[in-house]
Amino acid sequence: MQHLLPLFILLPALGFIISLFLPEKKETLISRTAFFTVGLHLLGAIVFFIYWVIGDRDPLNLKDIVLYQSSDYEFYIDFYFDKITATYLLVGAFLTFLVTTYSRYYLHREQGYKRFFNTILFFYIGYNIAVISGNFETLFVGWEILGISSFLLIAFYRERYLPVKNAVKVFSIYRIGDVGLILATWASHHLWHENITFSKLNNYELVHEHLTSHSMIGVFISLMILVTALAKSAQLPFSSWLPRAMEGPTPSSAIFYGSLSVHLGVFLLLRTYPFWEQQFSIRILIGVFGLFTAIITTGIARVQSSVKSQIAYASIAQIGLIFIEVAAGYENLALFHFAGNAFLRTYQLLVSPSVVSYLIREQFYNFSPRQRSVENSFPKKIQYTLYILCLKEWNLDSIMYRFFWNPFKRLGKGLDFLTVKRLLIFFIPAYLISFFCYYHRDLIPSHVEQYLPITFSLIGLIMVVKAFTERKKAILSWVLIIMNHFWVALAISFNEKYKIDESVLYLSGIIVAGVLGYFLLYRLRKLESGIDLDQFHGYAYKRPTIAFIFLACCLGVSGFPITPTFIGEDLIFTHIHEDQTFLALCVTLSTIIDGIAIIRIYARIFLGPHVKSIYEMAYRSS
Repeated sequence: MQHLLPLFILLPALGFIISLFLPEKKETLISRTAFFTVGLHLLGAIVFFIYWVIGDRDPLNLKDIVLYQSSDYEFYIDFYFDKITATYLLVGAFLTFLVTTYSRYYLHREQGYKRFFNTILFFYIGYNIAVISGNFETLFVGWEILGISSFLLIAFYRERYLPVKNAVKVFSIYRIGDVGLILATWASHHLWHENITFSKLNNYELVHEHLTSHSMIGVFISLMILVTALAKSAQLPFSSWLPRAMEGPTPSSAIFYGSLSVHLGVFLLLRTYPFWEQQFSIRILIGVFGLFTAIITTGIARVQSSVKSQIAYASIAQIGLIFIEVAAGYENLALFHFAGNAFLRTYQLLVSPSVVSYLIREQFYNFSPRQRSVENSFPKKIQYTLYILCLKEWNLDSIMYRFFWNPFKRLGKGLDFLTVKRLLIFFIPAYLISFFCYYHRDLIPSHVEQYLPITFSLIGLIMVVKAFTERKKAILSWVLIIMNHFWVALAISFNEKYKIDESVLYLSGIIVAGVLGYFLLYRLRKLESGIDLDQFHGYAYKRPTIAFIFLACCLGVSGFPITPTFIGEDLIFTHIHEDQTFLALCVTLSTIIDGIAIIRIYARIFLGPHVKSIYEMAYRSS
């Protein structure tokens, strides 16, 4: 029966591929393709679930495809099915079918009709991979697909300033969550000395034996899982991104940020629960984050003027309560709560345009405030303080900018001396000399060689930080991103002796996508007046082919699961030792900031209002 699990991914993948080749003007054909794909998937999920329940209901595990194997490392796709997967699969299938049906008429004659359904099917592929995943590597494949499809759906109205800006902001928070998932995967390799599967985590004796002898690594993995779950489920301090994600169409808001994607943080906690179950401090921490999030976001939701923002913060508050349930060990209650919250928020978001339209007169003329509320029992000063804090959303955005993004920007401004000419004069010869030393390592003193991995990884990190903060030349930012990967590969090569084939695997996708992307940027600069990063240019309408190919190049350079670089990234982390946390952090930050810088280049050049637009546009949301 487990051999049928890949069909839940292959079916939406087939529908996605078919929809790519359909003509844009054939709305009926496009919507019917998505409708029948998702409908057939829902029917298959129901039949599979009934057959599984009638049977012995044992968890199903399938090691499907081995993508790479060496003497001490194996990268494979693994699928797992139990009651957690069943709940998420059925709820996801039903709600996606519902939203697909709704979108057929809601987006009628909307520019980008085909693009919307393509992205929804692409999202559905990632969602199914994530919920059926049997190990961290397979989960990360779905995680990456969800991240990029989220960006594309928020930026659906790509001719507007705010949707594109908020899409980049949300993608940046997703990448922060990716830091935790990457470091958790790295640490788990050293804890288990293998590619651990979720089915093995249910073995209490095995988990207890490893955590007893490696308690600190266990706490570190649990903390990284928690960071990822907090970012994905919009818990404090990452709560502010969810209302910003509502800039996309109402159907995408319902399926993504009301019901499915926002609950994947809960899914990650449920899936890894057997691992951190005995770590009492982690359980308290999860409960505390959930409690504070529920209290604060409830207050914020009550003062919102936008119906979508009210629903978003109300959903965050409920997910906070689900975090508490998971921490307390009430797995069945958490699953039931997830299903109820997902159905309710989807319904609320889908009817929100109608509610605003029908009740606008009542809001103006027949509104009567509530006679009594909880806040009335507080002193007046506390009432007013809480009201202002909730109105300002507890300055969550300002806190993120002050303590996370602004330090990177200040660091980037200090790197303005990096130009293309200086890169060619200094860094490329330095890299070639370092590469020569790699083949003659016997000439390097041992006390010097041990510091080379950290030195080279810091050089790569400096380059990608400069690429992230570059405000002028897009080509310079692109070259810096590519060179960062080369420095990272060199750093890991000096860290441990291994076959050069592994570095080639890692850099193969970078080289192909990087060179093609460079020529596309060079070609675009010749065709247009400029491609500086100080504003949005909106060239996607005028140059759609270049925009599409460059997006594929961006995915290739960022290690998206379309090139061997995705396997290579996981592979090089296995060569970072468990006591080299600083080196792992530098490489992880390089990978994460690299992805944000790449998406920023794409958004600035191809999305947003056209550079020659004469019309006014909004630069701030409500």
